Amino acid sequence: MDSYPILEFDPEREAVFEPTSIIKPADVSEYCVFTFFRDVIEKIVNENNVRTVKLLNSEMGKHPIYEMDFQGKKIAFFHSPVGAPFAAAALEEVIALGCRKFIACGGAGVLDSDINCGKIVVPFSALRDEGTSYHYLPPSREVEADADALQALKDTLDNNKIDYITTRTWTTDAVYRETRQIINKRKAEGCLVVEMEAAAFFAVSKFRGVKFGQMLYGGDDISCEEWDHRDWSNQSSVRERLFWLSVEACLKIKG
Repeated sequence: MDSYPILEFDPEREAVFEPTSIIKPADVSEYCVFTFFRDVIEKIVNENNVRTVKLLNSEMGKHPIYEMDFQGKKIAFFHSPVGAPFAAAALEEVIALGCRKFIACGGAGVLDSDINCGKIVVPFSALRDEGTSYHYLPPSREVEADADALQALKDTLDNNKIDYITTRTWTTDAVYRETRQIINKRKAEGCLVVEMEAAAFFAVSKFRGVKFGQMLYGGDDISCEEWDHRDWSNQSSVRERLFWLSVEACLKIKG
């Protein structure tokens, strides 16, 4: 027996309680964007011809999955919960519903002050400093984004002539335990940003055999002696732009 429960990975494919136990397949697009931007979701729903595919339920309330037409194709979108366990459970349920190709968009703290607030960042892998991913994949230092989804993101940004950086991201469960020593260690490992879901998203998608990529924008700065919020959560134009780029990229995912 391993000395730590988090390392006791069980490769058994079937759990006692599966998402398909409560979610039945629906008539929904295979393409889906997960976004953390409630403000953008509300604007899109109010200004576009959008239908509600399904209402997911949790103790936090109702979580609608929407669908709309974009450039002649249907695409679903969803307001993702924050934090790896909740976000991963939501992804499981949306997969059970029928979606297969995903792009997520959100913000991230930066570990390098040269990354401006609003700068687009595309993670090619996530350092697994959370717990959820270890229930989907054997223990490892990192988990990679899906190659096809990653390429779709790069192609979309290149086609739109948008400057961006690619990096390893640091996924953590403990937003209030980002100490100076750990920040420096993660930066030395090649992580330029930190968030709370990417490793779990990538792990769930690999386990379920779906495609998943993520696009972030530079938010608060934790690289300096004092934390700098940089008003990152009020970047409305950046957030909406990121959403539409994610829609475009999602529809480009091959395979």
